[in-house]
Amino acid sequence: MILLTHGYFIEEDAKEQEIMKPYVPLGLLYISAFLENKKITHEVFDSTFSSFEKFEISLLTKKPGLIGIYTNLMTKISVIKMINFIKNNPELRNCKIVLGGPEIRYNAENYLRTGSDVLVVGEGEQTFSEVCEAYEITKAIPENIDGIAYLKDNKIVFTTKRTLIKDINLLPMPARKNIDLSLYGNAWKDRHGYSMYSLSTMRGCPYTCKWCSRAVYGGTYRRRSAKLVVDEMEYLNINYSPDRIWFVDDVFTINHKWLREFREEVLKRQIMIPYEIITRADRMNEEVIGILKETGCFRVWIGAESGSQEIIDAMDRRVEVKVVREMIIKTKQSGIEAGTFIMLGYPGEKRSDIKETINHLNLSDPSFYTITVAYPITGTVLYNEVSNSLESEGSWQNSTDREYDFKRRPSKKFYTHALEWVYNEVHFNKTNSLVRKLKFKCRSYKAQALMLIS
Repeated sequence: MILLTHGYFIEEDAKEQEIMKPYVPLGLLYISAFLENKKITHEVFDSTFSSFEKFEISLLTKKPGLIGIYTNLMTKISVIKMINFIKNNPELRNCKIVLGGPEIRYNAENYLRTGSDVLVVGEGEQTFSEVCEAYEITKAIPENIDGIAYLKDNKIVFTTKRTLIKDINLLPMPARKNIDLSLYGNAWKDRHGYSMYSLSTMRGCPYTCKWCSRAVYGGTYRRRSAKLVVDEMEYLNINYSPDRIWFVDDVFTINHKWLREFREEVLKRQIMIPYEIITRADRMNEEVIGILKETGCFRVWIGAESGSQEIIDAMDRRVEVKVVREMIIKTKQSGIEAGTFIMLGYPGEKRSDIKETINHLNLSDPSFYTITVAYPITGTVLYNEVSNSLESEGSWQNSTDREYDFKRRPSKKFYTHALEWVYNEVHFNKTNSLVRKLKFKCRSYKAQALMLIS
């Protein structure tokens, strides 16, 4: 038997329990759908609303011969725990462990020495299906499949790099029916009053931000047709009645021709589901904002990362702060909420750069913003640039890239206070702005009253 899982347990994530915005494991469900098309029998164990104990029971009951586990930065610790359970249990001694996901390419040797039998490096559908087909015949994993890594004679072997799927229109929709999607919808409704489901329209990102990982899709940009995307929206609408959709694409508005085709499909078929996106300011303009508004977009996240042009250039973001600011303001003026992302602590950042970021947030006044402190993800340009000054708070097996840090000036301790500094300054400015508006309204009402009296 072949089993797919992903190792994210919401009961082990106190922050997510508080936020409660879970999304389905789309990557895993794409692979599940691909296996179905190939007539490869398998099951999916969705760990999100389950527990590690139930995972153990499921394994001991079903005794899979092959288990495919999706791993990423957030799930790494749980995945290692899964591997250890399988390898240390005599009843599962014949189970082959196959790992895939963005963590794999630059951590291959560590995962293999932890107990994985083989790794799927890069895009997973074709490679994993070939692994499964070989396993079903021989009960073993051959060494001649493109896009895998394994240990041989105690040395790591990478086979020929897998060619990416050129036309992703050929991929089936994610096999959402293979998990209980109602658990996700109910979790959102119970906490937020509406359901929200995720949907992907593209793969890859052609931009070169130094802190961003391109371990799976490289710097490619491949997109499904607007018709197929709206087909999937219609499928979700008929089968799950979502209140909202989250498009998980890195840059939703990257292709304006595609966006116009998307508008045509949505309006022609009247598949109007409120949706939320991420994009770049330089791929926005008044026409784009109009299309988003017309097709049901209620929130746009526009990447900024910093209010300092010097830091943005150091990140290789290739965008101007003033353009980011302009697009946030224009998006809000159209009636669409505009969120933005801020990253503090990038190498070379000074207090003056943080002040510029505070000024940027005050001037653009986004509907929402999030702040993170920069950390180097293995394999990224940022990681390579700071590799000589890396510090880690634990071993590879019990820590993630989030625990990596590099020597900074100012110090890391400074940034625990810098986060509060930004929040407090922006909150203070917003509060003062509201007070000024209320005072202006009061003066206006007073003037109107005096005119009536006179």
